[in-house]
Amino acid sequence: MKVVRPLRLLYVQVLLGMVLGIALGHFWPQAGAQLKPFSDGFVGLVRMMIAPIVFCTIVLGITSLASGKAIGRTIFQALGLFYALTAVALALGLVTAFVLRPGADMHIDARHLDASILVQYVKHAHARGLVAFALSVIPETMLGAFDKGEVLPVLLLSLLFGFALNAWPNAGKSVLALIDGIAQTLFSILAMIMRLAPLGAFGAMAFTVARFGIRSVGSLGMLMVSLYAACALFVALVLAPLARLHGFALWRLLRYMREELLIVLATSSTEPVLPRLLAKLEALGCDRGVVGLVLPAGYSFNLDGTAIYLTLASMFIAQACDVPLSASQIAMMLAVMLLTSKGAAGVSGSGLVALVATLTVIPDLPVAGVALLVGIDRFMSEARALTSVISNACAVIFVSMWEGACDRTRLEQMLGAAAPGGADGAEDVATKKPAR
Repeated sequence: MKVVRPLRLLYVQVLLGMVLGIALGHFWPQAGAQLKPFSDGFVGLVRMMIAPIVFCTIVLGITSLASGKAIGRTIFQALGLFYALTAVALALGLVTAFVLRPGADMHIDARHLDASILVQYVKHAHARGLVAFALSVIPETMLGAFDKGEVLPVLLLSLLFGFALNAWPNAGKSVLALIDGIAQTLFSILAMIMRLAPLGAFGAMAFTVARFGIRSVGSLGMLMVSLYAACALFVALVLAPLARLHGFALWRLLRYMREELLIVLATSSTEPVLPRLLAKLEALGCDRGVVGLVLPAGYSFNLDGTAIYLTLASMFIAQACDVPLSASQIAMMLAVMLLTSKGAAGVSGSGLVALVATLTVIPDLPVAGVALLVGIDRFMSEARALTSVISNACAVIFVSMWEGACDRTRLEQMLGAAAPGGADGAEDVATKKPAR
């Protein structure tokens, strides 16, 4: 059996980078505060790859599914699952807020809060209406879908491209061969970029600790504890039983994804791991077409970590500002959140935008109360991102099984290899050529 030195494993390097970044940010904060470009640069490089990789993966996936009926059924099942998980996440956040009451006894007068720091979030929130969101999916030009690196416009273009190739099967073979070759090249480039992940994690943690520090938590620590507890409960009480019901152990999937989870933890963003998850989930035995459709869609429609945060943060503001909410008001708030939790980018700060968008249509809660959360939002974004990426990985496997498009033998082999004592064959799967 091949013996791999620990320091050669990417997740070990990322973990080491995080530890060194925390130490530097704590003991030399002035130096640590200057290292944010390391994290921004790494995230920017990966974000550069997302749009073309998603396009190639979805087009190749649609042509492998061939049947338009199968594509429609896959999308319908995925969206149904997304909304069910979001509803559970919203309810769990609400229950956690009622049980732990993180904002109780703060007695804050919202009129005395400085709402000027919310200008950037309010500006983005106003553009999050349902109609505006639907229109934003349509790019101004075909190439414009790749301009900003947003997933949904690329998803739309990929669907149209894939359907067109399905309608033109013989002449489209050369186009598919070209797209397949481009996909392999893109994954090779991604493998080179991922070697910088430890440096990105180092810069992100050094900046976070230097800029905010432990003292910034202060009296808002209870809200952070509540969010992490709610997210842990969602994973343990919702996703783990669903995984067991589908015949696999969630903890083995988490170990299989450990590198990606560490990168999400360090960068507070789910975006850097999207290309790798596409390859890793396909390597698990999930059909390429299902992976290509469900995972990118989940990045905009299945943000369960954000859903938990929305109810918890809204109730925190109500408790902190002594605003009583009736059952009907809470029900309306949950209905609004089913919409505002969708389409938020999986990056740090998107939770605040979604929260402002929610409060702007609920007059009973003061939008200025969001100012209480700005200082600690960075510490809560990790929990949101981790929960969402775990949920989306599970959703891909669930839908693949429902469609009969999951090689269960392959799934057991790969997750068994990721378990302690296994061959650990999944270590570099995302850097290898995906199977057709």
